[in-house]
Amino acid sequence: MSATVEVVKVHLIDGTYELFRQHFGQVSRHGDAGPFDASVGVVGSTLQLVANGATHVGVASDHVIESFRNDLYAGYKTSAGMDPVLLDQIPVMEEALVACGFTTWAMVQWEADDALAAAAAVADADPRVEQVLIVTPDKDLGQCVRGSRVVQYDRRKDEIVDEAGVTAKFGVGPASIADYLALVGDAADGFPGLPGWGAKSAATVLAKFGTIEAIPPSSGEWGLPGLRGAEKLARTLQDQMADALLFKVIATVALDVPVGTVDEWRWTGPTPEFAAIAARLGAPDLADRAARLFERVSTR
Repeated sequence: MSATVEVVKVHLIDGTYELFRQHFGQVSRHGDAGPFDASVGVVGSTLQLVANGATHVGVASDHVIESFRNDLYAGYKTSAGMDPVLLDQIPVMEEALVACGFTTWAMVQWEADDALAAAAAVADADPRVEQVLIVTPDKDLGQCVRGSRVVQYDRRKDEIVDEAGVTAKFGVGPASIADYLALVGDAADGFPGLPGWGAKSAATVLAKFGTIEAIPPSSGEWGLPGLRGAEKLARTLQDQMADALLFKVIATVALDVPVGTVDEWRWTGPTPEFAAIAARLGAPDLADRAARLFERVSTR
């Protein structure tokens, strides 16, 4: 690689998850959280990533909780029952991140996971990028992991999960994660999977066949004599194949989200509007912190 070509790490942040993490962290530390504390926490933690060396950063959020998946499956997750303090802060967080100079993808048709997946694919295809860190522990994003080049980063645990880590955790590699979730279900996203299919059975069968579509209809063709209840599992899969394939579509991240290019994700410092927004959120010191940080990192 030419010495004039910049090699970067790209950080792609699940803003919705970070908002939850900051909110419940504030509650556990202080017994309650102010109306904007979580949003301030997200901006502050994103600035900390830059302070730790991040240069190209994108934050994806669920501007509305519902997405195209709700049209595919009536039971898919909605905003019903969600804490209003969190719901009300989503646009506040987005506005603050944009004003602080961070690329922010506020999802309406798609979900935050889709923007992260699309951005990971864009970054993976850029030869200047050394590594892509998807900053979330969300199991859905495991399907985007590629070797040690595209990884997940769990900030709470300070843990990097590469392709070997995904396989160790689920028993299948990234290419089979959507199939795995389709079979076992995902309570957080509101789809149940197939009756009788659990983590162990799904991992065992998919480790051999890779995809739902490739699983033979008869358990006698599986060649897995140690798998308990194989005949019943095979029958359930055949009887409910349409559901399994629908759940797979729901669990598969979309890659057609317009997210721009890696160059557009470089943090270019806070905008002139950020000071007023930080003051409105009750954190005027955040503007000073961002300005000082940009002055420091602009000389890197």
